[in-house]
This record gives sequence, structure tokens and C-alpha cells, in this order.
Amino acid sequence: MGDFITAAVLGIVEGITEFLPVSSTGHLILVNQWMSFPDSFEKMFDVVIQFGAILAVVVYFWKRLWPFGKSLKTKERRAVWDVWMKALVAILPAIVIGATFGKKVQEYLFNPVVVGCALFFWGIVLIVMEKSSRKEKIRSIAEMSFLTAFLIGLIQCIAMVPGTSRSAATIIGAMMLGSSRVVAAEFSFFLAIPTMCAASAYSLYKYGAVMTGHDMVTLGIGFVVSFAVALVVIAGFMKFIQRRNFIPFGFYRIALGAVVLVYFLLIRG
Repeated sequence: MGDFITAAVLGIVEGITEFLPVSSTGHLILVNQWMSFPDSFEKMFDVVIQFGAILAVVVYFWKRLWPFGKSLKTKERRAVWDVWMKALVAILPAIVIGATFGKKVQEYLFNPVVVGCALFFWGIVLIVMEKSSRKEKIRSIAEMSFLTAFLIGLIQCIAMVPGTSRSAATIIGAMMLGSSRVVAAEFSFFLAIPTMCAASAYSLYKYGAVMTGHDMVTLGIGFVVSFAVALVVIAGFMKFIQRRNFIPFGFYRIALGAVVLVYFLLIRG
């Protein structure tokens, strides 16, 4: 029963944080300090429950992502394929850089102090970016070039450092390259689909063969909870950014980063 409760709690954390620019991996690393599974299963669990959150994106944006709908006109169908092609172009840097440095990053950087520093630093970046004057040249994904999509994917690789946040990296990157706030968030969601599907598939391939029935149920609970919570969060987040900016998330990151650093460097020592 204890494992099932842990799975539900981690699923809630993942569902809330995956698409907000606050770092889901960073939050999971922190929560894992008090609630966790054996090391090999924990790594798979943290990645695969992200797939539950990704499924929420597919459900929420179904009409924007499914190119085979009978009611779609030719222009609308092309727009859907355009989204997929740009997302696939954007994932290329993550595949290459992740395969090259992923193991070293996990070995040396997956710890609370790195998470705290990344939360704090990128919180400042988020606030500075929002307060600076920017030209919004890209107001739809259709207006985004394939080069811009590739560059956003390259910037996404910074999120390999835990605490950075994949969504924060892609949103900041897209906005720096001229995207509107809504387009940056939408492309971050769409880019998450191939990115996390690849990570989940690799994790299942690496660890799935040694899973027991208990492990599968535990993983299923985390997956379902993550999906349900993420679906609610996506709907709320999209409404939020149509009226507000990302500054509140910047202050949240700074505050949490400071608390993490004080606790793990000074109190826990």
C-alpha cells in the first residue's frame, strides 16, 4: 500500500509540474528525498509517468494533432502535419546530445543542490525576459520556420540539467526567438510529445524486463494520476497565459530554489 501512495503522490507532482516552467524532474528529485522507490525502478518511474502527462497533451490538443480527421480541410490537414514535422525537427538535438551526455548528467548532476541552483537561476532569467522589450514576430506555429524549431530544440537540451525545466527552456527559447507567449507554450507542449515518448520507450526497454506485477500496478497508478492532473493543469495554464505572464513562475522558482539550497547546504549539510 505504501508504494501505491508514493506512486499517487509522485503522479500528482508530475501532473502539476510537467508543463509549468518550474521543472518536473527537479520537483521529483526533491520529493524522492522523502518518498522514493529502489534506484533502478525510481528512474524508470520518474520518466514513464511523464508519459501520462504527455498523453494529456494529446487528449487536450487532439484536433490540433490528429491529421486523419474526416472533417479536416486540406489546409487544416497540412497545418497538423506542419506541427508534427517541426516537433520532429526540434527533437533531433535532444536525441544526439541526450544519447551522448545523458548518462553523465544523471550521474553527476541529479542532486538537490544542482536543482536548487537551476531553479533559482532560471527563475531570474524568466523574470528578466518578461520585463525586457521583445518583438513578437511569430504568432502561430505556422509562422515558425524549421530553423527556429531546430534552435528551440537545441535550447531544450539545457533542460538536461535538473531543475532547469524542459518547458521553461523551450518557452524561454521560443520567446527569445520571437514567438508570442501562447505560441511558445503550445510548441513546448507539442515538442514534449516526441521528446518524452522517446525517453519513456528507452526507459521501458532498459528496465521493463525486470518489472514485477506489483511494479506494473505501481507504475499504472502513477501514470493515471499524472494524466488526470496534467489534463486539468494544461487547461488552466492555457487560460492563464492568455491574460498573464510568466513572472509569478519566476518568483516561485527563486523562492523554492532558495529554500532548497538553504535546507540542503546549511540545515541538512
